[in-house]
Amino acid sequence: MKLSGARVVVTGASRGIGAALATELAARGARVVLVARSVEPLEKLAAELGGEAFPADLAVASGIEPLVRRIEADGPIDVLVNNAGLDLTGDLVALPTDEIARLLAVNLCAPMLLCRAVLPGMRSRRRGHIVNVSSIAGTNALPGLAPYSASKAGLSHFTAALRAELKGTPITTTLAQVGPVESTMIDSLRAHQPTRRALARLERLHVSFDLQMPVVVDALVDAIQRDKRHVRLPRRDALFPLIVEVPRRVTEFLLAGVR
Repeated sequence: MKLSGARVVVTGASRGIGAALATELAARGARVVLVARSVEPLEKLAAELGGEAFPADLAVASGIEPLVRRIEADGPIDVLVNNAGLDLTGDLVALPTDEIARLLAVNLCAPMLLCRAVLPGMRSRRRGHIVNVSSIAGTNALPGLAPYSASKAGLSHFTAALRAELKGTPITTTLAQVGPVESTMIDSLRAHQPTRRALARLERLHVSFDLQMPVVVDALVDAIQRDKRHVRLPRRDALFPLIVEVPRRVTEFLLAGVR
């Protein structure tokens, strides 16, 4: 996907990976459309980047299709980056019911519904790329992350199924499975002692470490430009998502030629 002039929607764009990615995409000539719940920082960043801001609460399923229609009224969507996500750390029995439901709505249901809403336009234009930002937590089960890990595992498998559904079309997908990134979410993860101890063990074993934001952003931009199927970071932790991917690839092989 050529970025110059492409219209790219980034969710969760008011901070973290979303804001950093939108900034880099704009620097490379993309027309960025920013989506997030936080109105003030979203509009501020959009103004700085010469982009568009569409404040929205992605936990509200009924608002997703109207949101996409509003965005498409100003121009086609060439790339959709489903980056918005919530974290929730703690013992499952201690986590509030409404927060678990909200996490699943934002992390899993919203990307599915956003893909559903943008696909008709992409199909009619015979052009499009979708990036779903998942997590290594979707394969590496750590204590204290049960709802979060489940949502990311679901997003990873959804992306594989979507790829199968789009086979033979010019629409491509990227699944990004990313480990801990230097951001405020790291503090939240380490606030729960079992999770902090698990992360510390993996770090001592040199399996995992905190990723620097520019590394993640560069990998995502490269994936969009080259229509890469996967981004797996850190690379030393890539074995786990690769193992999980094996049944999907075997199924893909068994269904070769099926339309």
